[in-house]
Amino acid sequence: MRNAILQVPETRTAKERRFVLQAAVRQLDRAGVYLAAVAYMGLDDREARRAVNQLRTDLDRLLRHLAETRDRISG
Repeated sequence: MRNAILQVPETRTAKERRFVLQAAVRQLDRAGVYLAAVAYMGLDDREARRAVNQLRTDLDRLLRHLAETRDRISG
């Protein structure tokens, strides 16, 4: 079987696109766990806390977008 992640995006089937999006969602979920851990470390740096919170917001937005895109693909 071909590895959908390593293929040129234009050559992927609908099923392969869904697979790649699902893999991206899983990876971003893991990144969210790490960001949550950093957020709860009680950083004494206001700018760092602000940046972590912004990253978490952006990550959540990206996760929703990718999940919605994945769900729209038929296959």
